[in-house]
Amino acid sequence: MKEQTLEETFKELDSVIEALQEQELELEESFTLYQKGMQLLKHCNETLDRVEKKVLAMNEEGEWDEF
Repeated sequence: MKEQTLEETFKELDSVIEALQEQELELEESFTLYQKGMQLLKHCNETLDRVEKKVLAMNEEGEWDEF
């Protein structure tokens, strides 16, 4: 998967969800879209995990700590 922003990934995921909800698809097409959606969700989770690890919190001494 190409590296894309979280916003781009969410937008693409929305498109996949809409396609699954609104269109009459062949079973194989549905499975393909489902698999693509799961890959997009995985990418979102990995991106959010990386960001979460970089988030800083101010400790009681007023200094910044990573969690």
